Amino acid sequence: MNYFTISQPTKADFTEKRSEFICYLSPVKTNDEAVDFINSVRAEHRKAKHNVYAYILRNDNISRYSDDGEPQGTAGMPVFDVLRKRNLTDVCAVVTRYFGGILLGGGGLVRAYSHAVSLACDTAEIMNMCLCHRLKITTDYTMYGKISYILPDFDTITVNSDFGSDVIIEILVLTEKLNSLVKKLTEITNGSVIIEDGGELYQDFSAVQYNKE
Repeated sequence: MNYFTISQPTKADFTEKRSEFICYLSPVKTNDEAVDFINSVRAEHRKAKHNVYAYILRNDNISRYSDDGEPQGTAGMPVFDVLRKRNLTDVCAVVTRYFGGILLGGGGLVRAYSHAVSLACDTAEIMNMCLCHRLKITTDYTMYGKISYILPDFDTITVNSDFGSDVIIEILVLTEKLNSLVKKLTEITNGSVIIEDGGELYQDFSAVQYNKE
């Protein structure tokens, strides 16, 4: 099962009726990391009237949000909804608001907080994290051409290539394509290829998806 997250912190801001909204997004893995990130934004913006937040974590399916003094349901939930609709996880959003003296009303607040998070999401580098296996393929030079030719058919990512006495290629292959790839490699090399499986892990496959579009 794949999931989407962001690669690094980012932010975006805009002004609505003299109120400034600044959204900070950060990748987080644990509840403690999320809390630390929220506190760091609060420390940077001590004079702000509100530091609204929401975060979603894969581990234990944790999600939290806070209106931080805004009318109930007008801030934290809209921020959370944007993250959820974007299918993002292991991510924390904090929206800082500097009040400009003009009331926005409930609907105006919902739109403003949602817009701030959407802007930040638009600037973020999204990663498509997929379950995959890291394979170490050892072959001789006569088979290298055949192997390198078929790898793109299985949406693999080449991590490393070593051209010594033999050719050693380290690749990532999606778990659902592992068996078919191993079978194909065995067939085209008449069983001469050596394949070592480094185990299952999550890695970003967004580049593969992008290259296919």
